[in-house]
Amino acid sequence: MNGNTENEDVQAPADAPMGSFDIRHMTAEQLRGVGVSHIAYVKPVTVNGMPGFAIHGADGTPMALAEDRDTALAAIVQHEMFPLSVH
Repeated sequence: MNGNTENEDVQAPADAPMGSFDIRHMTAEQLRGVGVSHIAYVKPVTVNGMPGFAIHGADGTPMALAEDRDTALAAIVQHEMFPLSVH
């Protein structure tokens, strides 16, 4: 990404749904596609009255549940993805 304020095209990530785009004018579809195959996030949840941690893809797709945060993060790393936390 380039922090320049000039109107220049920025190469889209390989997994973005479209080719080249100006990062300051991303469509919702382009934003949803950024990092989909590389990023997963973890957030605390309660399922059937039990606390746990949900793992979601960058686009919000539910992927898995784990009993604790460390297990959730390890599962993401094991699948060669980058984990992020949602608070």
